[in-house]
Amino acid sequence: MPGPGALRLPTRTLLITATALPLALAVVADDVRVRRQLHTARRDPLTGLPGRDILMHRIDRLAHTRRELLHVLVCDADGLKTVNDSLGHATGDVLIAAVGRRLSTWAAGRSGIAARLGGDEFGAAVLMPPAAAVREVLALREVLAQPIRHEGQLLHGIEGQVLRPSVSIGIARATVLPEGVGASRILRSADVAMYRVKTGEQPVGYRAARRDAYVPAVHGRRPGRPGTALAAR
Repeated sequence: MPGPGALRLPTRTLLITATALPLALAVVADDVRVRRQLHTARRDPLTGLPGRDILMHRIDRLAHTRRELLHVLVCDADGLKTVNDSLGHATGDVLIAAVGRRLSTWAAGRSGIAARLGGDEFGAAVLMPPAAAVREVLALREVLAQPIRHEGQLLHGIEGQVLRPSVSIGIARATVLPEGVGASRILRSADVAMYRVKTGEQPVGYRAARRDAYVPAVHGRRPGRPGTALAAR
């Protein structure tokens, strides 16, 4: 029996409360499940890396909060078509996944993230002192070139050579561009820098100049990308 000062709730109120509690918990659980599904859907299934949209959001945020340290990288695996043609697409997938994991680990150690932009191309946004950026990226290139193991075995390429990825890297420093410039422009400058390194126009370790961010696009694509020559006709 409740005491004389006890608060008495009607039986109907108690029943509603007892019914509403499991319902509220179910709604919360469903919301968590949906969020997890969306999180998974926004990640590349091969590498587990986020996509371009998440990278762009991070670049925009860091450009406002840590602009002096923000560096954006675009990395492109060299010779992937040769690997696919000679060793099969499964081996090509192993190469892409390995490069993605290594880049992600490197970026996380520099308060940043890596993302798969598509095919054999990756992007990263990291925080580094400007004086150390080139040295850091040259070291990254060596890390990405380490032999790849698959199921405990070294993958071998043509003529029994160990498969070692070769990756071209372009670097863009946020402060080279005017304040307020968006993520797409910073990423484009890193992309153009990567292409200049890949074609031998610039040496390994080249950092984008302001002009690289304003290279005219062909149907929204950097000149030199597959398909741009066709689009320009």
